[in-house]
Amino acid sequence: MAEKTRYTDDELAEFKELIIQKLEKAKVDFEILKATITHSESNDTEDTSPTFKVLEEGAATLSKEEAGRLAQRQQKFIQHLQAALIRIENKMYGICRETGKLISKERLRAVPHATLSIDAKNNQR
Repeated sequence: MAEKTRYTDDELAEFKELIIQKLEKAKVDFEILKATITHSESNDTEDTSPTFKVLEEGAATLSKEEAGRLAQRQQKFIQHLQAALIRIENKMYGICRETGKLISKERLRAVPHATLSIDAKNNQR
């Protein structure tokens, strides 16, 4: 029997559903992170002494920076998931961009936006 060169439409539909679920959750998480960064009416130090205010402003800046980094990562994850949906529509999903062989279903279930097989990924190191 010849080696499969692409996943069937049913298999692609299964992956599409998985990606859509992850994409919806990622978008919610991204909105939460954005709200964390832009939220100004928080429980902060406006009604406490100046000493505590200085200390807590530093911590707030640090946490906003961290939230900013997390938001950037989340946005990149969303873009990768959207690109995976396009590959599903083009019926190119699950094909390793290095080897041209199918990426294992186990890998795609764990990392649905993967474009490299485990072997190709290991060869990059």
